[in-house]
Amino acid sequence: MSKIAVIGTGLIGQGWAAVFAQSGFDVALYDVSREAAERAVQAMDARIADLVEFDLIKATDAPEISQRSSGAASLEAALDGAIYVQENGPEVREIKEEITQKLDAIAARDVPIASSTSGIAASRSCAQVAGRHRCLVVHPINPPHLIPAVEIVPTPWTSTAVVEAANELMIHCRRETIVLSEEIDGFVVNRLQGALLEEAFRLIGSGIVSAEDLDTAVSDGLGLRWSFMGPIQTIHLNAPGGVADYVERYGKMYRDFGIRYSDGADWRQVSRDKLEAPLNQRTPVDRIPEAQENRDRRLMALLRHKEVTQFARSLGNAES
Repeated sequence: MSKIAVIGTGLIGQGWAAVFAQSGFDVALYDVSREAAERAVQAMDARIADLVEFDLIKATDAPEISQRSSGAASLEAALDGAIYVQENGPEVREIKEEITQKLDAIAARDVPIASSTSGIAASRSCAQVAGRHRCLVVHPINPPHLIPAVEIVPTPWTSTAVVEAANELMIHCRRETIVLSEEIDGFVVNRLQGALLEEAFRLIGSGIVSAEDLDTAVSDGLGLRWSFMGPIQTIHLNAPGGVADYVERYGKMYRDFGIRYSDGADWRQVSRDKLEAPLNQRTPVDRIPEAQENRDRRLMALLRHKEVTQFARSLGNAES
């Protein structure tokens, strides 16, 4: 079995350990706090049991998966024989830099050193590292073992081979990879979330809507479609002629909302240069009605699931 080193055993590190163990890897967990590493290994049983309860793994596979994770007595022991390193240190640049220096000095040559971070570009913590070509961000969305999307963000120095190796490993682990062509603060997921939160705080702060109703706008509105297709595919299916038609119909309306950044994108140009060809290849305009039908069936399945969940919750509240 191949070995992966998970450095830092908080919630993110534990989530990564569950991902790697489910995918057949031996996982060495290391933390500067020996007690934290031991607690993380013990917590794996509970995480695996939860996955069994919801039929995400087979009960018969659970014991073997749990046994794949073990604590390492030292950083050297954790990295010995590891083919990949996932670092999960605190969100502090100086600490990330110190950890990366140590990892690069010990890990076998060309083994990828991936950082779990919500916004610290790897170039800020590995610029002075001798092996900076193997450093990059592999950003999970919390909790890592339940949300499949993973952002892969290379530095200006990360080798193509390292990016490809990290991407292939994540795909093997059944992650949905988002590979950026270059670094940008906040990456993609948190920039999208940040844009939505900025408008959410503006609407709530001005008294236009309550926090509860704003959450409803997402959970029972936008979020239903976004749970199985993103906002770009959503608008592609929301106009008869696809994304270009949508931009022509509604682009001015959005501009008139006055919520664009001062350097907002030219929707028509982006649609023409970046969106129309790939979207029309994925879903040709003449197949949009078929795609809409498939979307609606998935929405109905999701609504049924939500109703069942809400009913079960109401029964639990009544019993308590």
